[in-house]
Order: sequence, then structure tokens, then C-alpha cells
Amino acid sequence: MLFKKLKELKAARDRLDSLEKTMEAELAALPAQFGFDSAQAFANAVVKASASGARPARKGGRPKAAAKPKRKRKRSVVTEELRTQVKQLAEAGQTGAKIKAATGLSLPTIQNIKKAFGLVKARAAS
Repeated sequence: MLFKKLKELKAARDRLDSLEKTMEAELAALPAQFGFDSAQAFANAVVKASASGARPARKGGRPKAAAKPKRKRKRSVVTEELRTQVKQLAEAGQTGAKIKAATGLSLPTIQNIKKAFGLVKARAAS
């Protein structure tokens, strides 16, 4: 059992040595593949590129949008004139979207005004 493990260890070390030699040869040829005369010139170019802050492009997906500053939304002031205008439009059969376009109020606000005037049908109890 022990001898088998020692043989496996020696085989693993031999494999590691051959991989190291292969990697050394590939690394030595790398500067020439990119058109550099020496490993030092290649290393200088790599350092210069990384110092400039260049990053690789994003992989897939949408680019991140610039963060918009959050602004507090403006609350509309509902006056009596707006209430009567909503009432008249609702009684004339206008839809909520058309009333919204005419008055500039939100749909929930329009619904609340209609409910206050009793222009909304009650929900059926289940």
C-alpha cells in the first residue's frame, strides 16, 4: 500500500515537472507572439496597460446605467376646481386615463375623488 502511494507521488511530481517545463517554454515565447523583443519590454507594456485603468469589456448583459439622482416627487394640490372638473368629466363618461390627461392628477387621486362623490360602484361582497 505504501509503495503504491510512493509511486503515485513520484508520478505526480514527474508530471508537475513536465508541466513546469512546458509552461516555461510557453511563457518564454509569449512576448514574441505579441511583437515584443524581450520579456522585460513585454512586462513593461503589461504594467503600463494595467496602470492606465483599462478594464476588459463587460461580458454579456446590458451596460449599467448611470445612477440618477433621486428627487422627491412633486405632490399635486387638489383644489375644489379640480374636484369639480373630475366630477364633471366622470359624469360625462370619461375614462380615468382621459381625466388624468385633462387634469394632470394621478389615477389613484382621480379614483379617490370619484369615490368621494359616490361615482364609483361598490364592490360586490364575496
